[in-house]
Amino acid sequence: MCIRDSVTVEDPKRKDILSFDRLLVCVGRRPLTDGLNLDGIGVQTDARTGLVKIDAAYRTSVENIYAIGDLVPGPMLAHKASAEGIAAVESMAGQNAEVNYDAIPAIIYTSPEVASVGLTEEEVKQRGIPYCTGSYPFSGAGRARCMGETDGFVKLLSHQRTDRILGVHIIGARAADMIAEGVLAVEFGASAEDLARTIHGHPTFSEALMEAAMGARQCSIYAS
Repeated sequence: MCIRDSVTVEDPKRKDILSFDRLLVCVGRRPLTDGLNLDGIGVQTDARTGLVKIDAAYRTSVENIYAIGDLVPGPMLAHKASAEGIAAVESMAGQNAEVNYDAIPAIIYTSPEVASVGLTEEEVKQRGIPYCTGSYPFSGAGRARCMGETDGFVKLLSHQRTDRILGVHIIGARAADMIAEGVLAVEFGASAEDLARTIHGHPTFSEALMEAAMGARQCSIYAS
């Protein structure tokens, strides 16, 4: 006898009950603030999420208390928390500091790896930004072919008029390492042409990123 599980799925517009043979649930995480007596010392939190409220300098509602990382809004990533820690200390020292949340890489350590930075194509469309895309498969990269790691591709989004890189998305081997170049490009406001004209070693996995940038410029030497 097959036992099926059901789950109720709700959004602001509708409510559905779905049935499954197997269900993998990933519901996210909440900050672990229980027992910290935040209310008692006057640190304000979001009633719905439990996240600590902070200003642009990472200062809480109590002037001499700062918060970073998983306690505050944003992706719960170690490298995001590290960047916030540096910015918070700089703010404490009276310096101007900020974290560019558009340039925080997201990495999934699966096989193949998945890595991303910047805007997705869906987000670009939602914002009404005119854009170009360029993609290149690992099957076209000599190093990937030699190592038998041809599954995956690189996709790059750039602004249609300014050519500024809006997002870089990679699925495949070495994605976790390759995304660093995409993060640098987004942080520096580089254009697809900048990346396309940057000479990459051959044969390397990173050539796929260069080719994707060329594709966004519609001038890939391997384009059919």
